Amino acid sequence: MATVVRICVCGDEGTGKSSLIASFVKDVFVANKIQSVLPIVTVPPTSGQPDNVKTSIVDTSARPQDRLTLRKEIRKSNVILLVYSDHYSYERVALFWMPYFRSLGVNVPVVLCANKADLTAEGSTSQVFEEEMLPVMNEFREIDSCIRTSAKEPRNVVEVFYLCEKAVTHPIAPLYDHKEGQLKPACVDALKRVFWLSDKDQDGFLNDQEMHAFQAKAFEKPLLPDELEQVKLTVGKAVPNSQTEKGIDLAGFLFLNKLYAEKARHETIWTIVRKHHYTDSLSLEDSFLHPRFEVPDYASAELSPAGYRFFMDLFLTFDKDNDGGLNDQELAALFAPTPGLPSSWAETSFPSSTVRNEAGHITLQGWLAQWSMTTFLEPKTTLEYLAYLGFEAANGRDITTPALKITKPRKRRRRPGRVERNVVLCYLLGSSGAGKSSLIDAFLNRPFDPIYHPTIKPRRAVNSVELHGGKQCYLILEELGELEPAILDNQAKLDACDLICYAYDSSEPDSFSHIVELRKRYPQLDELPAVYTALKADRDKTTQRSEQQPDAYTTAINMNSPLHVSVTWNSISELFVALAEAATNPSTAFPKSDEPPPDRTGIYLALTATTCAALAAFMIWRRSTNSP
Repeated sequence: MATVVRICVCGDEGTGKSSLIASFVKDVFVANKIQSVLPIVTVPPTSGQPDNVKTSIVDTSARPQDRLTLRKEIRKSNVILLVYSDHYSYERVALFWMPYFRSLGVNVPVVLCANKADLTAEGSTSQVFEEEMLPVMNEFREIDSCIRTSAKEPRNVVEVFYLCEKAVTHPIAPLYDHKEGQLKPACVDALKRVFWLSDKDQDGFLNDQEMHAFQAKAFEKPLLPDELEQVKLTVGKAVPNSQTEKGIDLAGFLFLNKLYAEKARHETIWTIVRKHHYTDSLSLEDSFLHPRFEVPDYASAELSPAGYRFFMDLFLTFDKDNDGGLNDQELAALFAPTPGLPSSWAETSFPSSTVRNEAGHITLQGWLAQWSMTTFLEPKTTLEYLAYLGFEAANGRDITTPALKITKPRKRRRRPGRVERNVVLCYLLGSSGAGKSSLIDAFLNRPFDPIYHPTIKPRRAVNSVELHGGKQCYLILEELGELEPAILDNQAKLDACDLICYAYDSSEPDSFSHIVELRKRYPQLDELPAVYTALKADRDKTTQRSEQQPDAYTTAINMNSPLHVSVTWNSISELFVALAEAATNPSTAFPKSDEPPPDRTGIYLALTATTCAALAAFMIWRRSTNSP
């Protein structure tokens, strides 16, 4: 669909507005007197041009009796071409025209045109710009650009209308502050992210290979060797301490774009940022950050092999000291092109939610586990950060959905088959002080802390678990804290859960009764597979104050007996394997069937009778055929 640009040509009478339009349309200067106001001229989009722009050029009259029409046309325009041709009409630019535009409340760019350059005194364009145009531009920020023209010679006739189009399709105002002589902060932020994405090895320089790749992505054409050398030479002269032998650094990259803005080549900047999915307000496109991605009921989202590979490569690139962990500085550098850590990570006290090394830095195992959990719980957050961090699909397109996959929906039934997913969620339920927090610490390979810290907010942790047979999955353990009642009453939360781990303190007599009451209060929990666990098995076992002891209770409901474990034992990892196995093969974690095997005696008798009858018929037939 073509972009429509409506140009309103304004200026004093006799400045050559109509001649300028006629020269543009006919491609030749019309010497004879033409009508005072030309009809609207419409220029269709030019085939083969990247900007699909349909242009309407509106001529106007400056006579007082035509002021109403002038006002209407200005308000309908996308850009104003303000023409002057002598000292008087130049003075009127600042004294009348610009204040008049402001009085109408229009917020459109203005292109200032010094026409009839063939009649003015000799002087370089740069001199005219500095003495005439620059003072007006400094006073009126609406003026997008300036140009000298001549309809008679002709000079810059086509260029002036191209500038008008460009002022709409590639506005300078969001990019550059003429008064400060600097790129605007939003533009700088966008260009910093473009530099970050282009610096594939993250060494702080765009080397020759990276510059060629940047050129191909942004402009879809090669960067010639002479052009690259000229770029390096320009940066080397202008940017202090530049090391162009290594490549173009961030300061040099920003300098080049500032140079484009100063030389009215801001369409170059727009091409760069738009190729990287920025809008006209220099924010990333919403459709790029939040593509359509729906997860069906009872299914879940996981990282695809391409997604895991992307996050693994990202980790290895930013682990600059090769210590197997991302420290605070390395994490800050990694998340530089994003708004920061995902809010859900901050809420779960990242990186304490996953695996860290002895220095407290997230490991590759923990990094992949964290993104696996994020994708499972909130896939749209993962897609958003894949966009920020520059994921590219195998076909080279900037779409993020191939980094994720949808699992096959699992059904809730008493004898479900194996769950086809690699990330599973387990809720830890039990009384206060039962040892759930210590269990999570052990899950993350943290040392045992004997001091009791009550859990207020839900606490979540994720780690990889190797199942029997060598397959790995990511297990998410979540302790619900004071939100336990609200979460257990929320059917959507229960639907997302794969397993319940009922945990009690085997050394505390009142601990197991909490589980009994919990199951009575929330009967919907019986729709989920479950594992019963007796924690603190290293202590003396005590009799539970409950109608039934745990073993008898689980036997009565046809469940497996509680697993007795202690976080101080090395064998604690076997519990996590058991939880992961139960979540991926839920039929093992539902009550055992107490239905007697079906009585197949009648079937067997019927089959025997049928066989005997067939054999007897066969024997009679043989005897009859053999008789003389």
